[in-house]
Amino acid sequence: MTAAPVAPPGEFRRLMGRWATGVSVVTASDAAMDAGLTVNAFLSVSIDPPTVLVGLMHDVDTLPVLERSGWFGVSLLAADQRPLSERFARTAPPASKFRDLPIHRAPHGSPLLDGSLGGLECRVVSRTPVRDHVLVLGEVTHQELGRDALPLVFYRSVYGAPDGPDRLHLPSKRT
Repeated sequence: MTAAPVAPPGEFRRLMGRWATGVSVVTASDAAMDAGLTVNAFLSVSIDPPTVLVGLMHDVDTLPVLERSGWFGVSLLAADQRPLSERFARTAPPASKFRDLPIHRAPHGSPLLDGSLGGLECRVVSRTPVRDHVLVLGEVTHQELGRDALPLVFYRSVYGAPDGPDRLHLPSKRT
């Protein structure tokens, strides 16, 4: 590995694109609305107690809803749920993202997407502003296994594609 000076943001994005990530949708609900967005900045922090971290840009419409409610949901997307990832990645009014979408509610009201690999509902433990993002730490208070399927994976700025019942095809090169 060759050390290089820190590159401009576009180069950093290209480098990070070489790190394959799963795709999830983070949701929140308060008395006024449901909100949600696609994230790949999601990770398990602790098994005992179960704790996760999500990274959200400070200006997304989901963050204020999450902060008002103190709760958020995470739906882990399956490989065939790419349209949901794209739907929640768009800049659109929150209500339009949920229109005609099959969901169910976790115990504290967080919307979870039907048909996902699984879902979590988390109580916000802390939030830490870091540059253009807010890192939100959540203690898992509800978890559910969904269907057993291949995960939706994002790699080199494209989605992995199912290649049979138990394999994913990832792009080999992208400039």
